Amino acid sequence: MKRISLMFAAAAITAGASFGAQAAAPLLTPAELNEARADSAVRIIDIRPPQEYAANHIPGAVSAPYAQWRGPADNPGQLPPVDKLAELVRSLGVDKSVHAVVVSSGANDTDFGSSARVYWTLKYLGLSELSILNGGVKAWVDAGLPQDQAVPSVAASSYTPVLDRSLIATQDHVLAQIDNPKVHLVDARPSNFFRGEVKAPTAKVPGTIHNALNLEHSKWFKPGTAIFVSPEEAKAIAAQSLPEPADETISFCNTGHWAATDWFALSEVVGQKNVMLYPASLADWTQSSKELPMDNVPSRGQQILKSLKDLVS
Repeated sequence: MKRISLMFAAAAITAGASFGAQAAAPLLTPAELNEARADSAVRIIDIRPPQEYAANHIPGAVSAPYAQWRGPADNPGQLPPVDKLAELVRSLGVDKSVHAVVVSSGANDTDFGSSARVYWTLKYLGLSELSILNGGVKAWVDAGLPQDQAVPSVAASSYTPVLDRSLIATQDHVLAQIDNPKVHLVDARPSNFFRGEVKAPTAKVPGTIHNALNLEHSKWFKPGTAIFVSPEEAKAIAAQSLPEPADETISFCNTGHWAATDWFALSEVVGQKNVMLYPASLADWTQSSKELPMDNVPSRGQQILKSLKDLVS
C-alpha cells in the first residue's frame, strides 16, 4: 500500500492539487486503476444499479448502488443517518487503511455527480484515501480493459466515522453567510434552473439562493463525455467563473448531486480551501417553514402560467 500511496501522491502533485493528508490522486485513469487494483488495500466501489453491476463490472469491484448513499424521495440530497452510512462503509471493508476508488457508469457529466457525491460522503465520514475513476465504466470499457461477473468476498471493517464538519453546510450556515461578500454561494445547476425558468420536483419554487453565482457542473468535462478536464483546464475554468477570491465557497444545486461535482472540482482538483457542500440544497431551502431569501423567482402569475403550459405540453 505504501508504494501505491506514494505513486498516487506523486500523481496528485503533478496534477497541481493540494490534499493535505490525502495521498491518493482524486482522479484515476483506467490504466492507473488497472495497475492499482491488484493491491489488496485498494477497494473499487461500483455505485451503478445492481443489474448493471451483475451484468459486468471491473474485476474485484464491490457493489454499493448510489441509492444507498442518498436520502428520502422528497429530499434525496439529505444525508442518510450516519449509523447507516457507517454500516455501509464497514460492509465494503473500507477503513482508513483502504484506498477507495468510486466508479459510476460514465454515461454523461450528470452521472459523474454520483461519483463525486459518494466521494464527498466518504470524506465527510473521515476517510481520506479516495479517488474517482475518470470516465467511469465507459472509459474502462473503451480502454479495452477486462470485466467479469464474479462477486468478491470482502471482510467487513470496524470503521467508526470521524465526521469532518468543515465539508458540510447546513441551512442555518448558508443563511448566516448569505450576505457575506467573502463567501461564494455557487449554484451548480444548468443556467435555466438558475434563472428560474424551470425547477426540480423537489423544489417548492423556482429560482436560486440569494446572491448565488452560477457555475454549471457541465463546465468541468470534455464536451459530450464524463471525462473530467485536466487540472490546468479546471483551474482556468475556476479563475474565469469565480474571479474574486473567497474565504469560503458553498456549492449547492437541487439535491446535492450536481453540486458535488462543483465541490469536487474546486476542492479536490483545483485545490481551493474551505469549499463546502450544501447536500440538501434547494429541496431543503425551498421546503423550509421559513421564507428564505431567493433570487430569480418568477411572479406567482408566471408560475401559474408555466404550470398550465406544462400540463398541456
